[in-house]
Amino acid sequence: MPGWSTFRELLVPDLAETGHGRRGRTLEAAVRAAIRDGRLPQGTRLPSTRDLAGQLGLSRGTVSAAYAQLVAEGYLKAKHGSGTTVATTPAGSEVAAPPPTEPRPRWRYDLRPGVPALSAFPRAEWQSASKAGLATLTDDDLGYPDPAGLPALRTELAAYLGRVRAVEAADVVITHGVAESQSLIARVLKAAGHHSIAVEDPTHPGSSEALQAHGLRPVPIPVDEDGMRVDLLPRSGCRAVLVTSAHQFPLGVVLSPQRRRALVAWARERDGYVLEDDYDAEHRYDRPAVGTTQVLDRDRVVYLGSVSKVLAPAIRLGWMVVPAALRKRVVDHKRLSDLGCSPLPQAAFAHMLRSGGYDRHLRRSRQLYRRRRDALLEAVESALPTWRPHGVAAGLHLVLRLPDGTDDAALQEALSRRGINAPALSGYALSTSPFPGLVVGYAALSVDRLRAAVAEIAEVSAT
Repeated sequence: MPGWSTFRELLVPDLAETGHGRRGRTLEAAVRAAIRDGRLPQGTRLPSTRDLAGQLGLSRGTVSAAYAQLVAEGYLKAKHGSGTTVATTPAGSEVAAPPPTEPRPRWRYDLRPGVPALSAFPRAEWQSASKAGLATLTDDDLGYPDPAGLPALRTELAAYLGRVRAVEAADVVITHGVAESQSLIARVLKAAGHHSIAVEDPTHPGSSEALQAHGLRPVPIPVDEDGMRVDLLPRSGCRAVLVTSAHQFPLGVVLSPQRRRALVAWARERDGYVLEDDYDAEHRYDRPAVGTTQVLDRDRVVYLGSVSKVLAPAIRLGWMVVPAALRKRVVDHKRLSDLGCSPLPQAAFAHMLRSGGYDRHLRRSRQLYRRRRDALLEAVESALPTWRPHGVAAGLHLVLRLPDGTDDAALQEALSRRGINAPALSGYALSTSPFPGLVVGYAALSVDRLRAAVAEIAEVSAT
């Protein structure tokens, strides 16, 4: 056990550099850390508040307050006449180790799509927005939230979506991202008598899984260079459809204006709904912004979006613009699901929208992603001249079409053995893949690492 004379060296290497107003917290943190990592084992008797105050040059009141806090947390025990000792563990019982989880693969080059440049997340701006947003919240705002979302964020989002996407957003509902939005609307549609939903083919497997988990059977509809084959919808037997009209995932094509009009007409004829996931719409490089399908009929289109591709998936914030006929049922399901999203990140995001911080970050990230996309295209043209890129004008990924006859799943497996994660296009197909390809995300890797990854892909493909 440590002697009392060693407490300064053991607990607080240099209290002199800590501001006077923070020394009590520094002492608390040091004692807490020493107990947690075993340097102060169970049963260790601590110096009296008077003695430790003398050792550390603190007031006795500061040490007493630190001891009292650690007693309240369960790290220390204090008994009149016996002094202060280290308790067994916080809360007085052994802390059970969490069950082991399967570790994520450690890729040398992770080219999976859908991941933004997490290192470019605007940490300082988000921290400032969090502080400013918290200051706007009333005491009542810190209670159970409005299940539809923080009113201030809904107001800012309606203005933003109207300004940049021409969306009529009078009925915004805040969610934990597009995945939850899809789950909520699937439950509402299932309760209204829907049993199936048309989806693009190929598509993101997570979307199909979520819809199926909530009672809707996905029916694949092929995608060509003009987007989903809307002419095939009548034979599907569905009255709802999920589309990524601005930047189809994974092929990157845009749903043509003619097909958008046909899609809305189909929904009207069948008393159905279009779920429009505005996937990657903010990231565009070689073409102007593509309008939304929602502007054609706000009563038939459910508009979905999130911050996952612009800021970071970890924030878990998304939104739905819901037709008036469905809004109450969607909000009721949201309330019964989780009582609503936390107001704290909502307030931070509202401040970013209001102050222009979101637009500034988006402008910076567009420039970053364009440089990375260009570097990837140049590397592919040089090292893999027979491979044809698709969907390059927007988004955070592109599809590399391989020579006909290539087994893209086998190539994916060969690349994975080299530590390269480049998913095969066939893995996104619900029926038959349109062609062999790799779906390559470029947002998360630097220019040099993208070039190095392509060089290794060329080596593997040549063997």
